[in-house]
Amino acid sequence: MIILNGVVHTMDGETIDSGYIRVENGKIQQVGHMANLPSGVEPEGAIDARGGHILPGLIDIHCHLGLCGCDGEDLNETSQVCTPYIRVLDGINPLDPYVKEAREAGVTCVMVHPGSTNPIGGQSLLMKTVGNIVDEMVVRAPAAMKFSLGENPKGRGGWPATRMGTAALIREMLTRASEYQIKWETARADSQQEMPFFDPNLDALRGVVSGEVPAHFHVHRADDIATAIRIAKEFGLDYAIVHGTEGYLIGDYLAQQGVPVITGPILTDRSKGELRQMSMGNTAALAKAGVQVAICTDHPETTAPQLLLCAATAARWGMDEEEALAAITINAACIAGVDHRMGSITQGKDADLVVLDGHPLDWHSKVTHVFIDGQEV
Repeated sequence: MIILNGVVHTMDGETIDSGYIRVENGKIQQVGHMANLPSGVEPEGAIDARGGHILPGLIDIHCHLGLCGCDGEDLNETSQVCTPYIRVLDGINPLDPYVKEAREAGVTCVMVHPGSTNPIGGQSLLMKTVGNIVDEMVVRAPAAMKFSLGENPKGRGGWPATRMGTAALIREMLTRASEYQIKWETARADSQQEMPFFDPNLDALRGVVSGEVPAHFHVHRADDIATAIRIAKEFGLDYAIVHGTEGYLIGDYLAQQGVPVITGPILTDRSKGELRQMSMGNTAALAKAGVQVAICTDHPETTAPQLLLCAATAARWGMDEEEALAAITINAACIAGVDHRMGSITQGKDADLVVLDGHPLDWHSKVTHVFIDGQEV
């Protein structure tokens, strides 16, 4: 399969004003300027993107796609306070109409998270958006562990009732998981040592305290962002900030800490107190401060098919256009730990591609073709 004559936004190099992409066996084989199209390449049956633009498949790195739909909601397991052992994998409906609509809008990969009612909500999943069986759509599982600070977990009723209590509970669980991990490693290295009594919650957190599974912290207020950083540093976590609504107030601090921020939902209202200082310019301000930024929809807060509109909104409020596109492609892939496979139009990567009939940040532009692993979907 070959796509010709489009403006190619490679996202890890220069934008090619008139380029081609050749795909074989689900992978990108060649990318270049039309002037350098190899002789002997048969253009018959090729897709002519003349006048249009080509992007790598869009990545929505924080959403609840497939967990919230017409058939109800499976976001929060409220039977226990902390539920790190639950898996989003077991709750996703891949036949939810929004999955199809997201795919048709160019969103080829999503990271689906549990909700934010619990201080520790469970194991997230990174998946492609095509398929009928979620097991066959998985890119990475677990992709992250969901943590929550601020109003949502303390507002669940009972314990924890304060921000202090939420942080204390997370620390307690991570401390117990660290001890559990030491016992587990010791027993594995020494056959004379007994394995620790199996605890599904602590076992799920072993990958977090060892750095194998990233921690994604749901936070809005600046003080909650600082608490997330404080906890992450105490336990040496690989982590990212999700939402970061007041991040623009402490952009220099976030840049200094080197923590990535997943902003969004941009298109929403101030539905609770901790969103009072929400700013449409948050994403642009963070990027200008030197923070690695990705943009999410937080579907269904903003529906997943509107991911490009979210990027366009960030650009409307001061973000560089190519940076806005990077926030839903290569930056998201880097934060998800899959930039070796996706996020840019690069030889050897998955052939997840989106063709539009105009500039991707122009609301009038329409998606004309979407490919996942080289197959038009």
